[in-house]
Amino acid sequence: MEKLFLEIPTIKRKEEALDYLEENVKYNSDMNGMGSMDRCLNEVTFEEWLLELEKKEDIEYINRINRCQSKTFFVIRENDDRIVGMINVRYHISEEQLKTWASHIGYGIRPTERRKGYAKIALYLGLLEEQRLGEERVLLECAVDNIGSKKTILALGGELEKTELDEYDDTMTNYYWINVHDSIEKYDEQYKVHIKQISKSK
Repeated sequence: MEKLFLEIPTIKRKEEALDYLEENVKYNSDMNGMGSMDRCLNEVTFEEWLLELEKKEDIEYINRINRCQSKTFFVIRENDDRIVGMINVRYHISEEQLKTWASHIGYGIRPTERRKGYAKIALYLGLLEEQRLGEERVLLECAVDNIGSKKTILALGGELEKTELDEYDDTMTNYYWINVHDSIEKYDEQYKVHIKQISKSK
């Protein structure tokens, strides 16, 4: 049985990570869950991106730029040690930021590894991480026409809050809430068999 786990990005995965990025470009895929790694295409080096990830966990830095803290992970498949996805977990989002529908979790699976159930496992791993970070309820979003993402969110207990136009990308978007504890408890038996280990927070 295939198992997945989360891994904090490091320089040892540089070539694999850039290959993951290039595959998404090749398939004209949305750059979801990458923690802005797409900036490595033409703005920053991979090494600079790693430094940015560290800064996004620092509360003083985040407060200065009026953002929320976040962690980005590679989703690794155990049997071949391959990056099959990425997930970005945001936490300590302010009430003001939530009013603008800032979401807690972004995730993506590489195009050639989709339709294998990995997105649901990745989201479950993300919920476990949110629980460790002290989040009780998380907000997720997806475009109305993104059927795969919608099914993934609903499969983990997502409850639709509203549908409205996201002015950032001019896309009609669904917003869902998930109760972290309830989802983890309800789906534990279903997903724990697909998890090798859980990443440790810094």
